[in-house]
Amino acid sequence: MKKRDYGEVPSLECKHESHEKVDKQKRCRQILTILGDREMTAKEVAYEMNLRGWIPDADRNHASPRLNEMCADGRVEQVGKKKCQWTGKTVTVYRRLER
Repeated sequence: MKKRDYGEVPSLECKHESHEKVDKQKRCRQILTILGDREMTAKEVAYEMNLRGWIPDADRNHASPRLNEMCADGRVEQVGKKKCQWTGKTVTVYRRLER
């Protein structure tokens, strides 16, 4: 284990390393494939990705960052909210936009 230097934030380094390892283009294609013509939450997308063996678990954080990016560039839009069947919290629902 490497000891941290003064002012160094190891968790940020780990976060950046993980971010760089993700094939973002591939993940976006997978999400768009799963969305198809359906309206889904990030957790529902992640659950489907896990069922297909594309991700190791159904954590919504595998899908959420890419959904946000695709909302920003116009490939996906937020269409509403609903109660998550797993957490009971109110979450965003997304749908794919045709270009």
